[in-house]
Amino acid sequence: MKIDVVSTVPFEDQKPGTSGLRKKTRVFMQPGYLENFVQATFNAVGGARGKTLVVGGDGRYFNADAIQTIIKMAAANGATKVIVGAGGLLSTPAASHLIRLNKADGGLILSASHNPGGVDEDFGIKFNTANGGPAPEAITNAIFDQTLTLCEYSIADAANVDLSTIGRQQMGAMSIEIVDPVSDYQSLMESLFDFAKIRDLFASGFTMKFDAMHAVTGPYAKAILEDALNAPKGTVLNGVPKEDFDNGHPDPNPVWAKDLMDMMMSDEGPDFGAASDGDGDRNMIVGRNIYVTPSDSLAVLANNAHLAPGYKDGISGVARSMPTSGAGDRVAAKLGVECFETPTGWKFFGNLLDAGKVTICGEESAGTGSDHVREKDGLWAVLLWLNILAERKQSVAEVLKDHWQQFGRDYYSRHDYEALPIEAASSLIAKLRSFLPDLAGRTFGFEEVTRADEFSYLDPVDGSMSENQGIRVFFKSGGRAVFRLSGTGTEGATLRLYLEQFVSRDGNHSQDTQEALKQVRNAALELCELETLTGRTKPDVVT
Repeated sequence: MKIDVVSTVPFEDQKPGTSGLRKKTRVFMQPGYLENFVQATFNAVGGARGKTLVVGGDGRYFNADAIQTIIKMAAANGATKVIVGAGGLLSTPAASHLIRLNKADGGLILSASHNPGGVDEDFGIKFNTANGGPAPEAITNAIFDQTLTLCEYSIADAANVDLSTIGRQQMGAMSIEIVDPVSDYQSLMESLFDFAKIRDLFASGFTMKFDAMHAVTGPYAKAILEDALNAPKGTVLNGVPKEDFDNGHPDPNPVWAKDLMDMMMSDEGPDFGAASDGDGDRNMIVGRNIYVTPSDSLAVLANNAHLAPGYKDGISGVARSMPTSGAGDRVAAKLGVECFETPTGWKFFGNLLDAGKVTICGEESAGTGSDHVREKDGLWAVLLWLNILAERKQSVAEVLKDHWQQFGRDYYSRHDYEALPIEAASSLIAKLRSFLPDLAGRTFGFEEVTRADEFSYLDPVDGSMSENQGIRVFFKSGGRAVFRLSGTGTEGATLRLYLEQFVSRDGNHSQDTQEALKQVRNAALELCELETLTGRTKPDVVT
């Protein structure tokens, strides 16, 4: 095998964000751009020599070409083995499982998650470590440092690999194993959930629709829901992965999964609806005529996890990202387990999971998961909900109403202001930061501030500190507003405004969500001066 050592110059824009490096697809298609980042990643983790790596992605445009490049670079850098999903496909949770199952040294996952795909849309790549989870900040910082000094990369001068045929191939001394992307993941799900009980649920006439959004979970959902669990054919919608997600936006929320939402918000709709995103780690849960917020979903799953065989002995703890509502905190208190509040980004849950401090984790952006992998897992959440519904013999609405009567309700919504000028968004956050020392006691609209801060997180396992993770404002009414710039966009800046209003157990749990949040929203907008600083009068997306 001939190895080419190619001279290169650094790209200065390769700093990984919350979930790896995301850019426009054409940026990644520049000569040397992908190669530089992959070589920098290998360098940052001590090289690839002698290592086993998992490689796969969500099937978006440029996925297959990028995988061929990574395989050739792994071979040139001395890797012993690469495990690749057939067709280049691997959902992010399935990739995490394969890393752990095969005791691999890490993996390269190709996805921009819920972002649109296509030659003029988005692409992404991230490195997951040997525990199956996203690289922590120490590693992503080391990768970025390498990108700034890189002067060469190594790549094998070899023919492309046949990604369509399951089995073993060879590239020089490196073994390439093409695997069924679904089978090992499905086996893991069968070990966690009562498939017989869920089959009985479907046999009873229970109806469901799952929108795969033409993304990677289509094959997984068909194999598990329709084939293994005997859900009727046609339960899975948009189940064929496409490079551009059929010109759609693979973000499972009420805006981008509107067809599913319209179907569910009908008296004739299915009993249960769900959707997942581009790479299969996010989820949306909907009952007939009722939407389940990610925060409520986390709380319900934590409170009922013991109903599934994989969690029959209970859970060790709960973790949530800071912008997620406090619904899960009250469940943890009732169960007598710890609840940890972390920054946004699944990588912050890894240490807690590895240390056995938590079993179930969730974040505000439709991500929930457990210690079965080290990523959020969309289908896992759907299957746990199905297991709970099968055991409780209640509708989604009944489960939620029972939950609110026991714990109270957190009305919750996220308002996204997308593609803002970076300077304007940064100015807004800087101004809020300057207000923090004097906010307590001030009133905005009908809301009095009790306290405000900028969230920092001290990892209880490794002692690392993560600062400047979002601005929190708490109100006397039990409301809260959180301001945070997202790290997952590829154009301009996205300001996320998270709104929350707690209503006690004996309060009104049947209000319209946006109406219940009106006072908190108005106070937050007055406080941050959003229209003055950005010119925006309404959000692009409300979830």
